[in-house]
Amino acid sequence: MSQNASFYFKQEESNKSCLLTLRDIILKQDENVTETTKYGMPCFCYKTKMFAYLWTDKKTGEPYILFVEGNHLDFPELESGNRSRMKIFRINPKSDLPIKTINALLNAALDLYRKGIIIIK
Repeated sequence: MSQNASFYFKQEESNKSCLLTLRDIILKQDENVTETTKYGMPCFCYKTKMFAYLWTDKKTGEPYILFVEGNHLDFPELESGNRSRMKIFRINPKSDLPIKTINALLNAALDLYRKGIIIIK
């Protein structure tokens, strides 16, 4: 089993289903989005630049999407915590996914790269 797949399949339900669904949503956003593993967590890149991660909160155990350039995203649903650059979007794995919000966040994050706000080397 690949390192990417092992992350998802060692998760407990309902996190496993939620994270696999989020993975599919992210990968379908753009043909230039790919998945790899960084720091032991699924990392999504636009071309060669990291733009998002999937992870679970240590305290609550719930999944979230971490946006690498979150400081450029102005959405009240995002939390920065003590991070200066990144922001997270928390997901309740026992509720229906807020698909419209997730798609809006992902498109806004990808537009940072597509429009050259974040330079891809």
